Amino acid sequence: MYVCVCKAVSDRRIRALAAEGRVRSLADLRRETGLGTCCGRCVPCARAVLAEAVRGAPAGPAAPLTAPAAA
Repeated sequence: MYVCVCKAVSDRRIRALAAEGRVRSLADLRRETGLGTCCGRCVPCARAVLAEAVRGAPAGPAAPLTAPAAA
C-alpha cells in the first residue's frame, strides 16, 4: 500500500529500509525517500509503519490514509 502518494513510497519499502538498517527515524525516512516533504498527510501513517518495522513486529497492512471529515 502506498503510504506517501506524493513520493510513491509504500509500506513495503519502509519495512525494507528498516530491515536493511537504513532508516531508524522519520528523519532518516525523509532523507532516504523524500516522504513527508510535500503535503505531509502521510507522516502519521509512515511513523506508525516505521515504528512497527523498527520494533520488528510481524508485518501487517498499514492503516489506510483517510480524508479528513467535512466540517
